[in-house]
Amino acid sequence: MHPASTSIKIFGLYVVITGLGLVFAPGLVLAPMGLPVPAEVWIRVLGVVAAILGYYYWVCGSANLVEFFRASIRGRIGFAVLVVLLIVLFKAPLQLLLFAGVDLAGAVWTALAMRKPAAQAS
Repeated sequence: MHPASTSIKIFGLYVVITGLGLVFAPGLVLAPMGLPVPAEVWIRVLGVVAAILGYYYWVCGSANLVEFFRASIRGRIGFAVLVVLLIVLFKAPLQLLLFAGVDLAGAVWTALAMRKPAAQAS
């Protein structure tokens, strides 16, 4: 397995847990960060999408899909940049930087792990 597969799987687990939290108890995810809990269903829909995305991360990490690892680095950096733009351009809550920070940290972890050679099969 490539060393980056661990970072991908753990990030996927984080996304699944966050997504399920948004589906079943959005207040537990959002309120501690000072974010309002929307009454509309969209936050739960976002949670479903996140949980499925996290599942994809887990499967790709387990399958050692190195091209996905590379794509996820760019995607997670892009997410962080877009969150900053949402804050600057549309006055989105600053607390969203916490989500952006987790994505950015995960991207850095994966990028550093990508520099290590994959383990050789015996």
